[in-house]
Amino acid sequence: MKITRLLNRTVLATAATILTATSSYAQCSSGARPAKSQHDIVDTAVEAGQFNTLVAAVKAAGLVDVLKSDGPFTVFAPTDEAFAKLPKGTLKSLLQPENKDKLAAILTYHVARGKLTASDVTRATGVVSANGQWLGFKAANGKVMVDAATVVTADIKCANGVIHVIDQVVLPEQQNIVQVAAGAKTFNTLLTAATKAGLAGALQSDGPFTVFAPTDEAFAKLPAGTLEGLLKAENKERLATIIKYHVVSGRVYSPTAMKAKDAGTLAGQSVRFSRKDNSLFVEKARIVATDIDASNGVIHVIDTVIIPG
Repeated sequence: MKITRLLNRTVLATAATILTATSSYAQCSSGARPAKSQHDIVDTAVEAGQFNTLVAAVKAAGLVDVLKSDGPFTVFAPTDEAFAKLPKGTLKSLLQPENKDKLAAILTYHVARGKLTASDVTRATGVVSANGQWLGFKAANGKVMVDAATVVTADIKCANGVIHVIDQVVLPEQQNIVQVAAGAKTFNTLLTAATKAGLAGALQSDGPFTVFAPTDEAFAKLPAGTLEGLLKAENKERLATIIKYHVVSGRVYSPTAMKAKDAGTLAGQSVRFSRKDNSLFVEKARIVATDIDASNGVIHVIDTVIIPG
């Protein structure tokens, strides 16, 4: 599971830390940052000579034409050395024709739509990648991290975007919502309820979905006998409605939720968002952890079960 981002961490560091990181980030590209290039991202990568594996992977995934289009795009580009750090046999397997979709999913996780400069990255908690999943940023101790990778060169300008060089290949979440929730060991009641309601299969489908997931402790706060009653076969429809009330179609990450007033759920009713004491609430439930990626959506952890009217 990817590391969760608490909602009240709306900035990654104090202003002083960010300024320090920005300075370091700019310095790491000193001497390597060309003037505005007339070459697109692909041609720039080819000429650089240190992205041979990335270019080969882009070709194998059928993404060359995309990255040569107008964009603009921001590419967090792993070097040949970064690809060499992958477990033995991983790259060879990914380059096989039968794994083209998996390879494309990994490569598009390294791409964001729009042009994000070093300054933009150091001031953000992350961005929705072209893969659809959240790509996290962290500026601290004079370094800028993209997930677990460190930016080693910034702001290589291209005709259709910008490249930031990173020292590791970053990988999107491969497990679906049910698998991620099961691995967390704190959503056993939710998974039992979803299964009883006949929804576990749906939450493993392509989606994508946003799930506001009550923990086991949240379910334990329900009045005595409520959960036991809902889990009875005769209450399957009511249970399904409650579970659907916790699910929104599409990926709604915390920055979007903080700006939104409400969102329509699969139950056919909307849930309202509100801010209080630097926390985000969905109805009366406080969101205690946000932006937990899954291959088919995103999970936000809540401390209370929300019940539709």
